[in-house]
Amino acid sequence: MTTPTAPRPRSRRALLRATLLPAGLAASLVLVPLPSAFAAPSADAVIAEVYGGGGNSGATLKNDFIELANKGGAAFGLTGWSVQYISASPGANSQWSVTPLTGSIAPGGRYLVAEAAGAGGTVALPTPDATGSLALSGTAGTVALVQGTDPLTCKTAADCAADPRVRDLVGFGTAVVREGAPVTGASNTASVARRANLADTDDNSADLAAGDPTPVNSYGESAEGTTPGGPAGPTEPGPLRIHDIQGTTRVSPQLGNTVPGVPGIVTGVRGYGSKGFWIQDPNPDADPATSEGLFVYTGSKVPTVKAGDSVLVTGKVAEYYPNYAGGSQSLTQLTAPLITVLSSDNAVPAPVVVSTRNIPGTYTQDAAGGSVEGLPLLPEKYTLDFYESLEGMNVQVKDVRVIQATDKYNELWVAADAQDQKSKRGGVLYESYREPNVGRLMVQQLAPVAQQPFPVANVGDLLTGTTTGPLDYNSFGGYTLAATSVGAVQDNHLEREVTAPAADREATVATYNVENLAPGNPDSKFAELAQAVVTNLRSPDVIALEEIQDNNGATSNGTVDASVTVAKFIAAIQAAGGPAYDWRSVNPVDGKDGGEPGGNIRQVFLFNPQRISFTDVPAADPTNTPVDVTGTGAAASLTASPGRIDPANEAWANSRKPLIGQFSFRGKKLFVIANHFNSKGGDQGIDSRFQAPARSSEVQRVKQAVVEQAFVAKLLAADPTAKIVSVGDFNDYQFSPALAALTQGGVLRDLVNELPEKEQYSYVYQGNSQVLDHILVSPEVGYAKYDVVHINSEFAQQASDHDPQIVRVKP
Repeated sequence: MTTPTAPRPRSRRALLRATLLPAGLAASLVLVPLPSAFAAPSADAVIAEVYGGGGNSGATLKNDFIELANKGGAAFGLTGWSVQYISASPGANSQWSVTPLTGSIAPGGRYLVAEAAGAGGTVALPTPDATGSLALSGTAGTVALVQGTDPLTCKTAADCAADPRVRDLVGFGTAVVREGAPVTGASNTASVARRANLADTDDNSADLAAGDPTPVNSYGESAEGTTPGGPAGPTEPGPLRIHDIQGTTRVSPQLGNTVPGVPGIVTGVRGYGSKGFWIQDPNPDADPATSEGLFVYTGSKVPTVKAGDSVLVTGKVAEYYPNYAGGSQSLTQLTAPLITVLSSDNAVPAPVVVSTRNIPGTYTQDAAGGSVEGLPLLPEKYTLDFYESLEGMNVQVKDVRVIQATDKYNELWVAADAQDQKSKRGGVLYESYREPNVGRLMVQQLAPVAQQPFPVANVGDLLTGTTTGPLDYNSFGGYTLAATSVGAVQDNHLEREVTAPAADREATVATYNVENLAPGNPDSKFAELAQAVVTNLRSPDVIALEEIQDNNGATSNGTVDASVTVAKFIAAIQAAGGPAYDWRSVNPVDGKDGGEPGGNIRQVFLFNPQRISFTDVPAADPTNTPVDVTGTGAAASLTASPGRIDPANEAWANSRKPLIGQFSFRGKKLFVIANHFNSKGGDQGIDSRFQAPARSSEVQRVKQAVVEQAFVAKLLAADPTAKIVSVGDFNDYQFSPALAALTQGGVLRDLVNELPEKEQYSYVYQGNSQVLDHILVSPEVGYAKYDVVHINSEFAQQASDHDPQIVRVKP
């Protein structure tokens, strides 16, 4: 399965959640000399709250806890770090106790470390991000955030200030080790927490204050009954409105701040997955750059509000990055909210109709590879800025064409801009890095399917009427219409294609990515794939299959043989009326070729021995012996068939090695190379906050292309008349550097470029019909009738996510 981006988790990860902090109590004066300023105040990770009264007499919470926060603009990695604790007055035998940490704190996010439980208490902490066994004092002690997991050795404020491993330190009660003066007031019922602005002046008494314990994890979840600020919702509107919170850039000017009493009308509610609701101000400002909508994240709790409720919300402003490391943009939201419903059944603000009339034709600002987050939004000039200016607002599309079929997650893609380049069958074509198609919008189901069935549509169908809902953002589709109502499907009656029949003297070579085929797959998948081979591809003479898994599929137990998988597929083809195919392949080294862990995907040749023969040339070690060329002219041949091209080359690390086979058709040699280049996983998306986005995976594909081009050139040097067909899932576009490297010097020509422009695609991703699969031929293969057979990528019902391809040649 091609993976253009990271794998698709369907629930939010613990990336970015924040909370309100309790009101502070005045710190007591400490009449002792203060040590010199502690190590430089932290600009990112800080200790946000410390509570040692868990389970003690009078405590509500069962556990002690330490909460961290990140006030920086980038994720703060915690793997290899620790939180440590020492008593208030450490003696000669006192030692620091350690809780190791993993993961990271996203910008503006929180991270909860559960520590020892006492005998009392009635309320559990929210799900912690890390768990330790430190038994903190309820009244006095020192906690440190430390780079490393070795126990600290310092026992004075000065010595700890000199230790570069200490990122932040909080001394409370009568602690000797502290920054500045210790913060006072901790007890069995009170924690010490950093003030709302997360200031770190290296004076604990100034930076923190005592108050009710308010543990919050990275999901923004708080313990039952410990909602920051108390259980009561706001009663009066605060000074800020939604447009003040959204601001004129992608990141809120109020990031990390507690905002009280934000008014709005509820426009949509999500009671599953990432739970929460959207609010919108019915009284907008005059600035087109500032959105009037906002998502309110409720953690694990299903919202009790409904559309049309007029509410006041107090919460902490956060930026949620669905895939921070992958370059995703952020979603501005309120977390750990306190909510008051003022009235119900109010009119929902009218939606903004998104169409050709207002979508800018230029996709994004260019930041020379840097982040666009700090750039002023220009919604009348750039598409991504336009969508960001509507983030969280009620939007609508009317009578729009479906450009990516309904998937199993109840989502599809539509063309909101009718001017995007249309494919022959109704999609939109991805023709260059400069033209990502501005009108693509994902439509996701918002209401539960049981209440509102999601339409099943294919590419080219029309979503008639109006589709309306808040504009969301996620890592699977960027800006997404979370539909509260969906238009009706007008069926365009898209048909699955059937390739033209071959003449008797034409050899047919096909390629088909069968998407992680394994014996444990349903029989129906084998049957659908087989029917496509027989009916839609007309039983090609040679089929290069990609993503054939080993005999136990994704089970990782050292199995690499795939004979059961292939035999089951061959049997399914015969059952569908096809020929009795023979096959050849080379087993990979276990765990070295990438793909689904344990699956050991590889390429396999199927061939019809009644039409074409395979020239077997044994190799000393089929898996590791690189194939070479021997002889010249008509005597040129392979030293291994099937063989793998330079399998030890670092270009193929954790990726499939090209499989080459020598065939004979009517007495003429035909060399076929089956490819599956490395995936696009890890690339920044076209909607990335980094513009232009980095395509890191491209580097390896270019290296792979260079290795294969050199081999093809060597074969052609031995026999300039050699007939070579290179096929497969190259995971890259016809205009990419990888395909340019593969065709360098004219050793191969990419047949997709010879199709009419509107037919150049084999895969649909994020609404873009694009080329990932290719068939290339050497110069002497002059006659080549090439076809992409569209049977999967445009349909809601798919046997694979790729369309197969076929070429008819005369060796």
